[in-house]
Amino acid sequence: MVSDTLTSARVALVGNPNSGKTALFNALTGSRQKVANYAGVTVERKEGMITSAAGRNLYILDLPGTYSLRARSPDEAVTRDAVLGRLAGETPPDVVVCVADATNLRLVLRLAMELKQVGRPMVLALNMYDIAQRQGLRIDLEGLSREIGAPIVTTVATRKRGVEDLVAQVDALAASGALAGENTWREPNAAEIRKAHAEAQRIVRTYVRPPEHPDTWTGKIDKVLLHPIAGLAILLSLLFVMFQAVFTWATPAMDGIEAVFGALGQFVGAYVSNDMLRSLISDGIIAGVGSVLVFLPQILVLFFFIILLEDLGYMARAAFLMDRIMGGAGLHGRAFIPLLSSFACAIPGIMSTRVIDSKQDRLTTILVAPLMTCSARIPVYTLIIGAFIPNQTVWGFASLQGLVMFGLYAAGILSALTVSFVTRRIFWRGTVEPFLMELPTYKLPEPMSVVRNLLQRAKIFLNRAGRIILPMMIVIWVLSTFPYAPVGATQPAIDYSFAGMIGHAIQPLLAPIGFNWQMSIALVPGMAAREVAVAALGTVYAVGDAENNVGALGSVLASHWSLATGLSFLAWYVFAPQCAPTLGVVKRETNSWFWPVVMFVYMVTLAYTAAFIVYHTAVALGGG
Repeated sequence: MVSDTLTSARVALVGNPNSGKTALFNALTGSRQKVANYAGVTVERKEGMITSAAGRNLYILDLPGTYSLRARSPDEAVTRDAVLGRLAGETPPDVVVCVADATNLRLVLRLAMELKQVGRPMVLALNMYDIAQRQGLRIDLEGLSREIGAPIVTTVATRKRGVEDLVAQVDALAASGALAGENTWREPNAAEIRKAHAEAQRIVRTYVRPPEHPDTWTGKIDKVLLHPIAGLAILLSLLFVMFQAVFTWATPAMDGIEAVFGALGQFVGAYVSNDMLRSLISDGIIAGVGSVLVFLPQILVLFFFIILLEDLGYMARAAFLMDRIMGGAGLHGRAFIPLLSSFACAIPGIMSTRVIDSKQDRLTTILVAPLMTCSARIPVYTLIIGAFIPNQTVWGFASLQGLVMFGLYAAGILSALTVSFVTRRIFWRGTVEPFLMELPTYKLPEPMSVVRNLLQRAKIFLNRAGRIILPMMIVIWVLSTFPYAPVGATQPAIDYSFAGMIGHAIQPLLAPIGFNWQMSIALVPGMAAREVAVAALGTVYAVGDAENNVGALGSVLASHWSLATGLSFLAWYVFAPQCAPTLGVVKRETNSWFWPVVMFVYMVTLAYTAAFIVYHTAVALGGG
């Protein structure tokens, strides 16, 4: 986009995290915004367009939050490069709006001074000004404006107060033809950083009078929520409610989506006469899209809680509480949020690693996120546990099957912590960064902002996962369908397909862990999504509608497999990366095929090793 200050102007919103910058962006642009990715990186690009009272088109760019132009994360690098005009195909902003939390000016003043060095015309927006007034905070706006050399506008983004004044001020700067000055910014050294801190403190002491009614509620609440015992108990209770919501609130919507796609499949079966075309549309395209959409309700429920808690200001506290626990395994405190999301599906968990600043910490979290027991594993676990684990009570109160299921979840969590520990000690030794976080004040979320963010999460998930899984399902459909079984064939058709050939070819490699050729075949279509393996096993063993006849299929497996084989299959699914969309999203998030390959290799190695140990241990104990 070429900037023409006569008719339009590019405006960049820059500010600290939790300053209300995105709320201000939403207040300015409303629904007139779009989300995409910056060229060559996975950082999201939010832009919206508004028209000023003078008729000028203002293109508002919401840049990722940062405390400084010294980039320490992909998000911060994008903000720095956007302000400096270094992004490929994009011109630098005509006006920079530095968004500040009016109740905490010290940190943002350092950023404002850096932005002034860039030389772009700048406006300082003191957001959440109503909270500052309630606290009795007195800010000398005129003196502060003279000190930083930029006009100041007070705003309350959640109520759209001051928005018109901000637009008018930006428009005035654009209309005046104010040219960018000389860019004198450069990477500061340690001494210059200390000097900037001191200067920011001097400015605050000079122009900001301490609050007459300090916020004591935040301190009182934090005494409870950040308590090492009570705080963790509250956090675990919230997590319990969240997981219950994921599996209960989302169930009706998931059932509805499955019913819709089932009806579409039946419609195709009734009106498409060509067998090949019917199979392609029903088993390839419809099944592929449906296997992605069915998890959307769970993802939205999870993100609803995450967005709500983030806007409330609690998520920063949760990360702080978990930092000590996760830090012992080499994980950053902020990894708590992505790993939490991965219990529903690893895809949103991997997408949410953007909250982690350090590249090494982010990559570590991405690599271990698929080890969390996602909901797609549940059909496989339920099938095998029902087939091989007796439905009996142990210790007088506990279900043996339930204990096995709990053990599988625990194995995933412990393996994630172990892999993280090993990864940080071998590959990124000495790069662990301290967990520093500015705890925001508590505030009520703005409902429309929550809804808008949910819709954006849904759109991003569908765009990224959908584009990956659809072609993948078509490829797997081809492998599972062709060539057709010969005339007079006595085995299931899949046995004669490319998938069957692959299954027979890899079976000798899997024989040491107790897998037969039927299990090997199931792994091939199971690459689309883990739960597809259940239907594949049903096809191989000629059990119709296997996903809805789990009991019948379980009885067949119990008669064909040994206990050692069944347990080995469970161990394999704890670790194996049997989900092509996840690998595809890792490629998108890391912008490289290297990390998906690393993930696939290490997880297959873990799966094979675990299955080998479990199988031979079970055989030695008489379960073979």
